[in-house]
Amino acid sequence: MVKVREDHPLADDGKVDIHAWLDRLPGSESLPQETRDELYRACQTSSAADHSDVHVAHGWGADTSSFRIGLEMAEILAELQLDQDTLVAAVLYRAVREQKLALETVRMAFGDTVAKLITGVLRMAAISYQRSEDDEPVFGRQADEQAENIRKMLVAMVDDVRVALIKLAERTCAIRAVNSASPARRQQVAREVSDVYAPLAHRLGIGHIKWELEDLSFRYLEPAQYKRIATLLDERRLAREEYIEKVLEQVREELQDADIHSDVTGRAKHIYSIWRKMQRKGIGFGQVYDIRAVRILVPTVRDCYTALGIVHGLWRNIPHEFDDYIASPKENGYRSLHTAVIGPENKVLEIQIRTFAMHEEAELGVCAHWLYKGADRQTSEDSYEQKIAWLRQVLEWHDELDGHSHFKEDLRSVDQDRIYVFTPDGHVVDLPKTSTPLDFAYRIHTDIGHRCRGAKVNNRIVPLNYHLNTADQVEILTGKREAPSRDWLSPALGYVNTARARAKVQHWFKLQARDQNIAEGQALLDREFRRLALLDLDFEALAKKLKMKSLDDLYAAVGASDIGVGQVLSAAQRLLDAEHPKEPTIPFRAKSPRTKKGSDLFIEGVGNLLTQIANCCNPVPGDAITGYITVGRGVSIHRQDCTNVLQLQTDEPERIIKVSWGEAPQSAYSVDLIIEAYDRTGLLRDVTALLDNEHINISALQTLSDKRKNTVDMLLTAEIRSISELSRILNRLNQLPNVASARRKH
Repeated sequence: MVKVREDHPLADDGKVDIHAWLDRLPGSESLPQETRDELYRACQTSSAADHSDVHVAHGWGADTSSFRIGLEMAEILAELQLDQDTLVAAVLYRAVREQKLALETVRMAFGDTVAKLITGVLRMAAISYQRSEDDEPVFGRQADEQAENIRKMLVAMVDDVRVALIKLAERTCAIRAVNSASPARRQQVAREVSDVYAPLAHRLGIGHIKWELEDLSFRYLEPAQYKRIATLLDERRLAREEYIEKVLEQVREELQDADIHSDVTGRAKHIYSIWRKMQRKGIGFGQVYDIRAVRILVPTVRDCYTALGIVHGLWRNIPHEFDDYIASPKENGYRSLHTAVIGPENKVLEIQIRTFAMHEEAELGVCAHWLYKGADRQTSEDSYEQKIAWLRQVLEWHDELDGHSHFKEDLRSVDQDRIYVFTPDGHVVDLPKTSTPLDFAYRIHTDIGHRCRGAKVNNRIVPLNYHLNTADQVEILTGKREAPSRDWLSPALGYVNTARARAKVQHWFKLQARDQNIAEGQALLDREFRRLALLDLDFEALAKKLKMKSLDDLYAAVGASDIGVGQVLSAAQRLLDAEHPKEPTIPFRAKSPRTKKGSDLFIEGVGNLLTQIANCCNPVPGDAITGYITVGRGVSIHRQDCTNVLQLQTDEPERIIKVSWGEAPQSAYSVDLIIEAYDRTGLLRDVTALLDNEHINISALQTLSDKRKNTVDMLLTAEIRSISELSRILNRLNQLPNVASARRKH
């Protein structure tokens, strides 16, 4: 479906006549005056930024300026009846991308929404795609899988469907314009459009854009095949469409005479689709029966079979070309009647008949057209399919509103459970959410993971436990020898979050010599227990509790990463509980519970106080509540909107306390922690923020600075619930910049 590019109307001075262009814009007769004025202003801004429409070398083709490209993009989007902001963003986008117009200028002149749309398209444009037919497999994957990853990355980046539509319009303009570009440029753009953007348009259900993208890319990638099929069609597309319209009119009249309410549409199959079907089924051109196709939508299943009888009464059906997917639906749930007939002028027609409900299910449900036909294989990532379905539903809602309603800014986006990142060479790697540079390194190759010493994300050095985001470019910095760190296996430090990376690290340590594993395991446990101040623990008994024959076996297992330090700490806690059944776990100082026994009230900031429900407002669990300290009767509990307590907040604010509904919290124990660090601005803030994020209460804090050595010692008392929590907190504290040591006071 190759569309001829139309010239823009010109004024007497040779420049584009913007008023005439607006009059010619699709749907211009229904455009509000406000929208016309805003588009006119956007056109003037883009034209002025383009410096008299001179051509800038950007690889599009001759005589193509950013202003002209913007007008053509707006024309494509106007056919979809998109809103004012989208059309304005389309007009201005290329000028911003080519740095002729500042994004901040756009924001000030046209608002945040237009600027946000342009920013979204710029993010998509940052993804470069290059592929040749002789591409080698990447990480065991073929090039078509890399193209699929690119498509998923684009969808993952889109939170507003208008962004995807603007990008598709821009790529449509690009492939129209490369006719006069170099052969290499034509091949590059055609490959990108064929692999990424035509499938994306198909999955979004934008048929006419998808057909044009497919036909134009096919024309440049397979010119001989394109010309052969165009010749075989022996008629121009316009003639085919006129033929379809005559058939539609005849079918509509017959259905109307039978008193069947229907929606009859048709299309002439485009060249790429014909070639693809011939290749997929191994058939000749004469066996492609759906070059001309008609779709009939009716209210009920009974009407479907009635319509089928009418069609077969009009024209002779072709044997073996009838499929009843209503009586026997496809495995994916798709339902419809398919038949092929010899239509007027002895030309073959494909007829599809289904109910309106079946059509909606096929378009938006699990058996959507793009899912069963758009790809040779189904993708396994449900979240990607959900996001596509969401984008298509937004388009459907927009169509129902006839384009007169603005899109909501807070459209719900489906949460992705995968991220898509780049290698330095531009290949795309898919990873689970929360993946780190180490996970990425092991995903590329085990040897790269073992030799990893650092990472750059978007050319910036980041920690190895940094969480990657979609569209990040990741570069792994490697050393000459393999030397994984045992810290990588600590869940509290978050270095590896994928099972693959964890298994690779564990396997590496298993292969090390037993003596080395014993030494490293002993050093690891000694350091941990010294930091926790558990120096009088019976280690032999601990080994037996973990079903080890000897202490050396325990050290070797820890050194080989067969047993994690967390498992050892849990066993140590159980051992101490057995030795001291009447005492708190390890020698903590018990912190008295902060609830009234048997009560559903958790009172923050006080000990065991008597509580009572205020009769004035009678709060029930679930209500927002506030406490008031009475004289001699404990704490009375009021609703937060109680008029009495509102007055008390004014008169006696010091007696108002914060309370909330809930079960009694776990017993907490006071632990003294010592932090030794090199002093810096913000150190105390970082320590307290970390403990606050871990929901650890600090009951005492003391600092002592040595200005001469530029060091600081902190002694703080924290409320800890278990040994494992204490270990995790100390690990996190030791990771803070400038902290030399964080340990429990013995």
